[in-house]
Amino acid sequence: MSLFSIGLSGLGAAQSALSTTSNNITNVYTDGYNRQLIQLGESSSGGEMGNGVKVNGVQRQYNAYISGQLNQANSRETALETYQKQINQVDDLLADGDSGLTTLMQKFFSSLEDLSGSPSDAAAREGVLGTAQSMVAQFRAFDTYLQDMRDGVNGQIGSVVSQVNDLSGQVADLNKQISLARARSGEEPNALLDQRDKLVGDMSKLVDVDVAVQDGSTYQISLSNGLPLVAGNKSFQLRAINGDEDGANKTVGYRDSSGGVRELNASVVQGGELGGLLRFRNDTLDGAQNKLGQLAASLAGSFNAVQEQGFDLDGDPGQAFFSIGSPNVQANERNASNVSMSASYSDDAPVSADDYRLTYQSASDDYQLQNLTSGETSTIATNADGDLVFGGVSVTPSGTPADGDTFLVQPTRNAAAGFDIAFTDTSLFAAAASANGGSGDNGNALKLLDLQNQKQVGGQATFSGAYAALVSDVGNQSAIVNANLTTQQGLADQLYSYQQADSGVNLDEEYANLLRYQQYYTANAKIIDAGTSVLDTILGLRS
Repeated sequence: MSLFSIGLSGLGAAQSALSTTSNNITNVYTDGYNRQLIQLGESSSGGEMGNGVKVNGVQRQYNAYISGQLNQANSRETALETYQKQINQVDDLLADGDSGLTTLMQKFFSSLEDLSGSPSDAAAREGVLGTAQSMVAQFRAFDTYLQDMRDGVNGQIGSVVSQVNDLSGQVADLNKQISLARARSGEEPNALLDQRDKLVGDMSKLVDVDVAVQDGSTYQISLSNGLPLVAGNKSFQLRAINGDEDGANKTVGYRDSSGGVRELNASVVQGGELGGLLRFRNDTLDGAQNKLGQLAASLAGSFNAVQEQGFDLDGDPGQAFFSIGSPNVQANERNASNVSMSASYSDDAPVSADDYRLTYQSASDDYQLQNLTSGETSTIATNADGDLVFGGVSVTPSGTPADGDTFLVQPTRNAAAGFDIAFTDTSLFAAAASANGGSGDNGNALKLLDLQNQKQVGGQATFSGAYAALVSDVGNQSAIVNANLTTQQGLADQLYSYQQADSGVNLDEEYANLLRYQQYYTANAKIIDAGTSVLDTILGLRS
């Protein structure tokens, strides 16, 4: 091979190396870009004296293992960040000393103390009514806030699902483009590969996914249970749907190739923004709203019971002072029958803040009762009145359900929303213990006042103690989430450093390469100059 050919091959290689280095420098701040290295090899053509150089390709510095670990870490980090944002709002709401329920409940019982001191005093009776109205209004305000958060979570789930579907479609399209590009040129389409890996990283921040490579180039992306989101150039859609069991909650449904949609178990989605939303709702929001309702139901129920034992200013028996929302019962959307159930609070036991699932068993004509909080199961049958009594509620079926039909029972989910005053006529306060006790009879007022010292909430806590426990539970959960997030952020940062050390662009290194390849280019130009001088000398000898 002549000096000209060798020099020209070197100039071409140097130019490719300079282009590759320049591309690295230009994309130093491009998110998802993986640095590229020029691959040079000795040319196989030419004679034995020298074959020149050739460009074998441009290699993308991509470590699939580290990138996969980073995506998983980012997925868990995003889930915790999402959870943290939500739970901190609940923590701030409940722990606010100025607007918290503790102060308002204390004021309510302080007004009862005033009433017990002057049972016939109109001002004392107005004081009880006023503090009670403020207290129930705050209960409803807190419940409204929590319900607004539930609606917000539902909306965010729909938004995230749409984003996942969009990314799945883009990855499927890139799978097709990458296969075609490889078939046409036989070279790696590095820009398309970077785009696809960037989309996978973005998807991991929305939902935890598994990535497998098929045929050496095509990505198959699936959920943790193996259901595919991307297979080749096809994508499969998620859907935000109303839950089969709890229609008030949006859940994630999967649309398969036949067009059918089925609800996914919450355990399938653990990571990403979607996992964080579902975990917050299941682990914190449901419990907070239930316990707030339990406190309202316990306060209303115990107060009404004592109020109805006493007598008002006219000597008439007392009547209920508080009204409360009814227990919630929902039939599963997939039940074979159209049987419904109604529910009311029972006096047999303290009302529970747990949710329950009833499953009808036709063989024994009874129900399996599962506590969805503790996981405990038992068998329960209707009593002589045809009711199912458990957890402080009495549930009445409208007929005979089909075998396997399930029903969700939420004793206190709606209680705080319906917490209100049943009357505003202050003469109806039953302060007296007997009908003929006179204007100074405060026997029943003292019983009402003593309720604050009794363990009326679940039979285990006073009213103020139950609220303090709720605030503490949410605060502890928030602290745990914050601690886990800090740990996960450290792990994600460490993995990002590993990934950047292998795939990221280092400006100092690239600048050094730029100078090196400039010298390489100049040296090859000198080879051509030498070839020209030799040729000129030979031609001069012949002349």
